[in-house]
Amino acid sequence: MRPREQSERSRMSKGKKGGEKSEGGILVACLNKKARHDYEILDTYEAGMVLVGSEVKSIRIGGMNLRDSFVREKRGELYLVQCHISPYTHSPADAHEPTRDRKLLLHHHEIEKLIGQITRKGLTLVPLRAYFKKGRCKLEFGVARGKKLYDKRQDVRKREANREMERAFRGPKEVPRKKR
Repeated sequence: MRPREQSERSRMSKGKKGGEKSEGGILVACLNKKARHDYEILDTYEAGMVLVGSEVKSIRIGGMNLRDSFVREKRGELYLVQCHISPYTHSPADAHEPTRDRKLLLHHHEIEKLIGQITRKGLTLVPLRAYFKKGRCKLEFGVARGKKLYDKRQDVRKREANREMERAFRGPKEVPRKKR
């Protein structure tokens, strides 16, 4: 086996451990499903993250949780706050702190635009998913507005109505008869 084939196979096996591969060579490591339920996403951005080696390894095997995390501005920079990355099992005990703030890598004009939006309009920045793109760990986050309870109920009604329409288009399900 040639070295190139071997490296491709090892990359494919890594993809099966932590997340699911999608088109474009993107390996999704973690999703924040609750974000789309609780917030109306107005715009999305992609940013790199400053991580330690043991954090990257832990994310690859699915040790990341975005559930209660958010993006905050500190001293003109954006940071991912309250994101839990489990310690990597094969690293020393003091490898990294699981819930430390992680700096996001964006262009200055993007940071200024985002800071302006969240201060003026009362919006927030919510992480949506973490993934690997060309071997680099990326974070997709969105500019979001919180949903009210009636908005959430309305979304549930729409979803149920769409489900009913799909069932109606498919027709009745035929049940095979038992042979006697």
